[in-house]
Amino acid sequence: MTKETRVLICDDSAFMRMVIKDILDSQKGLVVVGQARDGMEAVEKATQLNPDVITMDVEMPKLNGLEAMKIITKKMATRVIMVSSLTEEGAEITIEALENGAVDFLTKPSGSISTNFRKMGGELVSKINSAMLVDASKVSLLRKSRTIRKPVKRTFTSTGKIVLIASSTGGPKALDNVIPQLPGNLPAPVVVVQHMPAGFTKSLAMRLNKISDIEVREAMEGDILKNSVVYIAPGNYHLGLKNEGLDVKVFLDNSSKINGVRPAADFTFDRGAEIYKRNVIGVVLTGMGRDGTKGSFKIKHYQGKVIAEAESTCVVYGMPKSVVKEGYSDFELPSHQIANKIVELIEG
Repeated sequence: MTKETRVLICDDSAFMRMVIKDILDSQKGLVVVGQARDGMEAVEKATQLNPDVITMDVEMPKLNGLEAMKIITKKMATRVIMVSSLTEEGAEITIEALENGAVDFLTKPSGSISTNFRKMGGELVSKINSAMLVDASKVSLLRKSRTIRKPVKRTFTSTGKIVLIASSTGGPKALDNVIPQLPGNLPAPVVVVQHMPAGFTKSLAMRLNKISDIEVREAMEGDILKNSVVYIAPGNYHLGLKNEGLDVKVFLDNSSKINGVRPAADFTFDRGAEIYKRNVIGVVLTGMGRDGTKGSFKIKHYQGKVIAEAESTCVVYGMPKSVVKEGYSDFELPSHQIANKIVELIEG
């Protein structure tokens, strides 16, 4: 008999709680075990009920969703899905939540009280089911504090290399362990493909930029790739690269999803390998599915190098596992050792 997934709903709107409960009650295998009206009650109910998954509204009275989530994930191994508005502030808080214990998030389509949320029912159920694929014991990896180690200042010679990074579930925290460890004068551009919808990749870039020596920005159509800059692929667009004279430029593509996602790392890896050949360093971090596997094959075809995140630090050992299983990885490293390996490969 399949075990039911026990869900706690946390939202200050009685209407939203009712809508979410109706959606979940209609699904076989999901059972709503409780509801909370504010952050304080969310902590109490979570401690009392020990649910498998919590849907957590970001904006709540007494204690906001971010602070409630931090307390809950410190107390117990449970999976929290943040429910966020599409505002810039909501996006910033959501990114912070993903770096401090949340496994995923869902955006409200328009405002905090909206019948439109019923249209999101399928996505909510899908995210809850996906959250259950995360080993609850791995949630602790999302809330461990970042060890701030300023990168060692180095003298580089120009290498003509590029770093391409793929990440998904658990990615914001993994990137938090990689990007700030890169030196500010890295003689290569870095392109990051994090599975995330439009509006949130900009906040991710801004947050990483604040804590890194290297410059981090959301990529734009027509950007000329420059050394010492990290480009985050914008949500809802595949990021491609093309030669234009002596420059390599970014182009954005909103064609069909690949591996069920857009942006997809395979799209970026493929085009990066075509241009940079053996000078590509590919990195595949935590995430569900196989995105980055075909792209890693392309990188290896041109004799580039591929780093896969080790299972020990992956929230979901899916994407890196696929790369390792196919034999495309040159190195398997925990997230906190990846930046040093990138620097080593660039110098080599």
